[in-house]
Parts: sequence; structure tokens; C-alpha cells
Amino acid sequence: MVTKTILKGTYCLLINLNKNQSIEIGKKGEIQFKKGCYVYVGSALNSLEGRIKRHLRQNKKMHWHVDYLLDSPHTQVTEVFYSDDGVKHECELAVQVALKRAEIKGFGCSDCKCQAHLFYFQNESQATLNCLDGFKKLKLEVKTLEDLNP
Repeated sequence: MVTKTILKGTYCLLINLNKNQSIEIGKKGEIQFKKGCYVYVGSALNSLEGRIKRHLRQNKKMHWHVDYLLDSPHTQVTEVFYSDDGVKHECELAVQVALKRAEIKGFGCSDCKCQAHLFYFQNESQATLNCLDGFKKLKLEVKTLEDLNP
């Protein structure tokens, strides 16, 4: 019998928004989003792989703030970076990503004291460099979507 390893850890979604848009984010209400690249920082200690794959799916129950953003026809997840070291580094990584960004105040952080877990960048290369730098500063091994689907 083969047992599957359940991955646990922290991730960043790089989300491209191809036009300025106002989006209703659950109980938070309407938020104005500028065209550009957003980085969402999250974690999963139950099934990291399942959580990431859920974010990439269409037609899902709206649960997290990011679900509403990803439900827009104008958004696309362009990359996923994650660490599966079994530890929740979500808030520490959000602090690192927040150093060179514009934050979407109160987004994705209703269960912690962070200002935000969603950050705006004008372009994807800026967002990518910032994410990778955050993982590096926290001494976390970075994996990508390709590592989830060998």
C-alpha cells in the first residue's frame, strides 16, 4: 500500500489582473483593484497541495478572501511558490513581501494581526523577485507548481 505524504507549509500565489476592477470580497465589501500583479501569502497545515490546487480550480465555494479575487474572469494565477517544511511561516513571509509593496489592507489576514496578506506590484517580475527574496530571508527552500506535479 502506498501512503501519500501530506505536505504542510506556506505559499505565495502570483495573481495577474489584466484590468482595473472593482470586486466584491465577501463581507469585506467592494475593493478597487488596479491592473498589475498581486501576491497572496497563505499557508496550509492540513494539505498544502490540496489548498494550492483548490486556488487554481474554477467553480469553488467562496471561502477565503482570495477566492473572490480569483473568481474574476480578469485574474489568472501565473506562478506559485511554496515551502513544504511543515511550519506555518505565513505571517513572517507576509512581512517580508510587505517591505516593497502596496498592501491591500485587511485582505486575507482576519485570523492574525498582520496588516495584509495581499500585496500589489506593477509587474510580475517585481512580484517574483520580492517573493523569492522573502523565502530566502526566511531560509526556506522554494518550490514551484512543477514540483507539485512531477
